Amino acid sequence: MGLFIGLMSGTSMDGVDAALARIDADGIATLGAAFLAFPPALRSQLMALQAAGDNEIEREALAANALARVYADCIAQLLAQTGHARNEIRAVAVHGQTIRHRPELGFTRQSNNPALLAELCGIDVIADFRSRDVAAGGQGAPLVPAFHHALFSHPEQTRVVANIGGIANISILSGADVRGFDTGPGNALLDGWIQRHLGREYDADGAWGASGQLVPALLANLLSEPYFALPAPKSTGRDLFHMAWLEQHLAACPAAASASPADIQHTLAALTAQTLAQAIRSDAAGARASAVYVCGGGAYNALLMQQLAAALGPHTSVQSTAALGIAPNHVEALAFAWLGQRFTARLAGNLPAVTGASGSRILGALYPA
Repeated sequence: MGLFIGLMSGTSMDGVDAALARIDADGIATLGAAFLAFPPALRSQLMALQAAGDNEIEREALAANALARVYADCIAQLLAQTGHARNEIRAVAVHGQTIRHRPELGFTRQSNNPALLAELCGIDVIADFRSRDVAAGGQGAPLVPAFHHALFSHPEQTRVVANIGGIANISILSGADVRGFDTGPGNALLDGWIQRHLGREYDADGAWGASGQLVPALLANLLSEPYFALPAPKSTGRDLFHMAWLEQHLAACPAAASASPADIQHTLAALTAQTLAQAIRSDAAGARASAVYVCGGGAYNALLMQQLAAALGPHTSVQSTAALGIAPNHVEALAFAWLGQRFTARLAGNLPAVTGASGSRILGALYPA
């Protein structure tokens, strides 16, 4: 029990979210949050590391050092905002930046230098949350459903929490039953496409995508990706859903040649919405769900939220987790604060039914200050 900081830098690679939480017998209370954007050079380095390249071991190590410094700066910003001293914080729990996720090959790699972070912030650091689950035969992801259950479950209502970051995942909360998996791309392709054509990091409010039109043949082509039909447990990342994947599908679809870039953006938003809705409607996701709460950057994309609501139909409400009292961009950082508390209490942080691991495991590795 005590005060914990959670740090999350997700697949969108826009920066780091930090959340300060008090976790005790009464539950979890958010005391503050901060965001620090990645310097453009670091973001470029991390993006380049998503694919194999020359001298990548050294490049990754240097990027990890730079990342640890951004984490430390974000922690300092958060403590200054909230008026707390570092000696009041039990631990910092940090996810790291995923650069490879290949559980089918028995590994996942999150770039980070937690030893350096412990030196810089003077607080115990807990890192490497995914590896133990993968070692136990699991996907190592998603890890947030256990937290979603602790924070958002309702004893008489089946709820779905849809996290739309670079990759999208869902948590199905039905009483004591918790299920979840990665559904496919979230914002990653949307961000990549607008960066290519307009030089922007993301489509603010989905406005550019909303100016385009759906390309049905392209959507059908994108939906043919075998990953979408795989049974859970399953997880994915930029190892599969990257711009080269999109380019292959564009080249294979004649209708895409006459579509405008805004049309492609509109269709990519539809892909995220349709794959989320398909997963939520499926038997594995529990067709009884009547409420869907969205977190992550996708919650701020009006077009995406509209498309998801339309895909699910009028009997399913779609709103952000703000309706449950937690800002959408704070949820994942809070989840890692919670996972950090689980580690310090030597409690399991994974859900075998979600990840496919052979059993419950304590997740994380400690780097004392």
